[in-house]
Amino acid sequence: MDSQSLKLARQFLHKEVEVTIDRPLGSLHPRHGFLYEVNYGFIAGVKAPDGEDLDAYYLGTDKPLAIAKGICVAIVHRKNDDDDKLVVVPSGISITDEEILKQVHFQEQFFDSVVLRK
Repeated sequence: MDSQSLKLARQFLHKEVEVTIDRPLGSLHPRHGFLYEVNYGFIAGVKAPDGEDLDAYYLGTDKPLAIAKGICVAIVHRKNDDDDKLVVVPSGISITDEEILKQVHFQEQFFDSVVLRK
């Protein structure tokens, strides 16, 4: 059975979304101090089970961004934490599961995560 977070995230697969990036590429995590190796943010107004807006990784660019539109191509599903993340890329960009896992490893290394596409 899908977690609450996964049920919510699946609604955005293959759709265009706008990501508000509150932790741009190169910034530090406010509590844990690790470096964000990609742009990371949220889908404004979409509440996740943790009470915060639904999180999203924005991949496919090497520049820090503040806001970005793209296509949700996958979900980083955390098997041991009900806090799944959307994977959003600019329209026309393709990315493999392996590339996703490599790019998000800086944060997902602390969780049992897999990439889902459906």
